[in-house]
Amino acid sequence: MMGFGIGGFGFVFMLLFWIGIVALAIGGLSVLFPRTGTASQGTVPPRLSAREILDTRYARGELTRAQYEQMVQDIH
Repeated sequence: MMGFGIGGFGFVFMLLFWIGIVALAIGGLSVLFPRTGTASQGTVPPRLSAREILDTRYARGELTRAQYEQMVQDIH
């Protein structure tokens, strides 16, 4: 019987072809949508102390001077 094509290796080459297509798709997506960071890099900002929060609120005008001074005394 006469064989056509490349014999029994057609399945292997087709499998390698699709593995290559999937690898290219994954690589393309990773270039288009890069990871911006991981949890191990400390993406959560450090917590502010009570005094720093009061200072910020007073600077924004959320507290009057009397309220600010009373709250500073309360936390000390």
